[in-house]
Amino acid sequence: MANIFQKTRTFYTETVGELKKASWPDFNELKGSTLVIVVSVLILGLYVAISDLSVFQWVTMLTRLIKVM
Repeated sequence: MANIFQKTRTFYTETVGELKKASWPDFNELKGSTLVIVVSVLILGLYVAISDLSVFQWVTMLTRLIKVM
């Protein structure tokens, strides 16, 4: 069974090797990707907020309707 320190060293060495092989985006690619993500999150947040408000209104309406009965 290998020593924990040897396993850690092997993991670290392999991780650094893999990170050197990776292709990293340049600034313009990074800026474009960030913009896409921010816009997507805003659109998704707006969708969730509108859906939540709609469901809340429906539940409130049904609750009031049931109380009247």
